[in-house]
Amino acid sequence: MTPTPRIAVLVPTYHQAAFLGRALRGLLAQTVTDWEAVVVDDGSTDRTPDIVAPYLTDPRVGHRRHAGNRGLGAALNTALGLTRAPAVAYLPSDDLWDPDHLAALLDVLADPAVALAHTGVRHHEHLVALGAPDGHPLQLVQVAHRRVPERWPERDEIESDDLERLYWSVLRRHGAVRATGRTTCTWTDHPDQRHKVIRERYDGGLNVFRRRYGVTTPLRFHSSDSGETDEPALYRRFRDRAYPPAPDGLRILLVGELAYNPERVLALAERGHRLFGLWTDDGLGMNTVGPLPFGHVADLPRQDWARALRSVRPDVVHAQLNWRAVPFAHEVLRAVPDVPFVWHYKESPQASVRRGEWPLLADLVTLSDARLFCSPEERDWFALALPDRMDPATSYVLDGDLPKADWFDGPCAARLSETDPDGAPHTVVIGRPLGMDAAFVSRLAAHGVHLHFHGLVRDRGPGGAWTSWLDEAVRAAPGRVHVHPHVDQRGWRRVLSRYDAGWLHRVRSANGGDLAVASWDDLNVPARLPALMAAGVPVLQQRRPGCAVAAERLVDGLGIGVLYDDADDVAERLRDQVAMKGRRAAVADRRHTFAFDAHADALCALLRRCAAEGPRHAAARRRA
Repeated sequence: MTPTPRIAVLVPTYHQAAFLGRALRGLLAQTVTDWEAVVVDDGSTDRTPDIVAPYLTDPRVGHRRHAGNRGLGAALNTALGLTRAPAVAYLPSDDLWDPDHLAALLDVLADPAVALAHTGVRHHEHLVALGAPDGHPLQLVQVAHRRVPERWPERDEIESDDLERLYWSVLRRHGAVRATGRTTCTWTDHPDQRHKVIRERYDGGLNVFRRRYGVTTPLRFHSSDSGETDEPALYRRFRDRAYPPAPDGLRILLVGELAYNPERVLALAERGHRLFGLWTDDGLGMNTVGPLPFGHVADLPRQDWARALRSVRPDVVHAQLNWRAVPFAHEVLRAVPDVPFVWHYKESPQASVRRGEWPLLADLVTLSDARLFCSPEERDWFALALPDRMDPATSYVLDGDLPKADWFDGPCAARLSETDPDGAPHTVVIGRPLGMDAAFVSRLAAHGVHLHFHGLVRDRGPGGAWTSWLDEAVRAAPGRVHVHPHVDQRGWRRVLSRYDAGWLHRVRSANGGDLAVASWDDLNVPARLPALMAAGVPVLQQRRPGCAVAAERLVDGLGIGVLYDDADDVAERLRDQVAMKGRRAAVADRRHTFAFDAHADALCALLRRCAAEGPRHAAARRRA
């Protein structure tokens, strides 16, 4: 019988052919030679088989290919099942080992009390960490451990960038963790790293992950930047329903991405229309793309999509929703000039200008058979930006982020202020605390106002600025600043209803009433507003005198919240129980208008009318 190798080397790879040869050469250069290795190709369509082939002449190297991508956990478990050594090391195909790497790890594992050993690691070109790289867990490339009975969680359990959560915590239960004290490997920094696909600070997220790895099922997904999403539980009610097509139902092709609250499109299926999907490849984590986790939308293949589209024969294209969808939506606009096209746009024209895509967006707005915007202010901004080119008779307002009415039902909780000994107001921030800072939070706390942050996201740009001031605010206002996990749609009524009011974005306006110079924040209706309406919670909107601001107009016109000048003013208004009771009553009266379903009949009528009349700009679309 062949002697058992001292250590098994697991080499997971997915679309990393350009790196793989370097990694395997580093494996063959190890001073320890009694190892076994398995390269698991997790469904790559690049040249991975050609790169692996020469190394298979070494009897220590094995190879297994998954027919499709099954995820890191499945790839590692496949390799574990094909090896037998008592110790396990990891060589991701884009990383690199020094020749003495395995020797250093095995020296530490020689102590029977040690379950996990790790080396130091070079990363981000000039940085070195003797333990976990700053802001990250221990990386696969730097770890070896004793073989244990437990296996890696697979895709149907959880996908996460947090290796500590996935497996290292399991190993800690089997013994000590010890460092070699030597740096013998390199964690390669490049855009396609798995943790970057997952984490928002790198422009990753759930939908980027879904698209990159071709995931076709609902995900249990965890990002160290944003927390956990349980799609199977969240969308089960929709997946289990039947949506029979009506005899006169339309064939609607959804193009682009669906952003927040994507299940809203099922309101169209409920009305007997058949839905098809064709999605951008250039989304962010919040840009929902298919395969949609709630089902009932048939995706067209991204490759050769034009041919697939012709076979589907849609009655109308409903393209949407944010700036990342603009280039691909424009491509579809040009490719199918004989199909009626409705453009539904929200965020943001200014982003399209910055990206050099304003000409594409202008085509989408002016050559569509109808167009919808998130607010009257956004509609009027476009009318000013495209003088005499946008037909007002076919220009409408419908916020494309509105949620499904299903989330507006259910019991509410008692407000925290009702049980607070001093009756102090409790307010909530959902998601990114735009415009907040330590001084403002501390001033509120001095008035006794509590701030509860739900679902803070560590991302790049203004949305992640809270990381620089939150700790200071907590120290300055002990007992008044509270941090909680993200609340998904299932918890809006149950959790958010505990609060007296919810914060909209605290952002400046300098347009002086002239929409031609308005910013995106002036035009926007924040996506958190419908969530607060579903929970029955009045909103807090900073007053911007003399400026045209969509959120301020909406809050003031409907009476659904507080317009305030500063921290002192809002604290005083929150303690006016009579006025707050009136605002809660206004929210209760108006809240269902913030559900997509309330507008679905009108949208369906528009889509049907466009389908019946046919495309109005076919020749111009061919030239666009």
